[in-house]
Amino acid sequence: MSAVLESLPSADRPRERLWALGAAALATPELLAILLGTGTRLGDVLTTSRSLLSSGGGSLRRLATRPASEWQRQGGIGPTKAARLLAAFELGLRLAQEERPPVVRIREPEDVVRIFAPRLRDLSVEEFHLLALDTQSQVLREVLVTRGILNSSLVHPREVFRPAIAEAAAGIIVVHNHPSGDPTPSAEDRAVTRQLVAAGQLLDLPVYDHVILAGDRWVSFAQGGLL
Repeated sequence: MSAVLESLPSADRPRERLWALGAAALATPELLAILLGTGTRLGDVLTTSRSLLSSGGGSLRRLATRPASEWQRQGGIGPTKAARLLAAFELGLRLAQEERPPVVRIREPEDVVRIFAPRLRDLSVEEFHLLALDTQSQVLREVLVTRGILNSSLVHPREVFRPAIAEAAAGIIVVHNHPSGDPTPSAEDRAVTRQLVAAGQLLDLPVYDHVILAGDRWVSFAQGGLL
């Protein structure tokens, strides 16, 4: 792979290296080069980005505090490229200021009920949701898998486990509602759960629970010994 990258024109390498190696592997001038997009007749985009960074003494923080008009005095930096830089620095500032969302940890079925009851208990159709959890039982991601009548053809293990695998989850909890008002698991509920548990065993990604909500009542497969 490195030989292929080295054979590319220098102006194309930052973008290709990003896709091949990830953004963290790129040097700061390479990341700036991707933002700028193109160079000038006097030099490629990497030359332009290195010159721009040098104007800030090699510091992104100092560069970000310079007025855009000063950037544009650099060769190859026009209004469009200056606007990209302004947007990128502002996004970085907002990211740094944004508070982390509160950690949601699932310790018992009641925690699942508190999350989903307000949304699911009064619905007129069934919804099937996934909670992907880390090793500390913290919620990594919540996904609406399907909406409609629950059956094994709609709730395919592939659609359930794909987002959990993408999050490198340690385990999952699934939850759905019964518009009928009766949370008693149906034969189809049990069949879907068996299918998911078996798939989870193959993937080493266990199903910790299946919670069914119906109005103000609910059933936990784990609590009821049904897993």
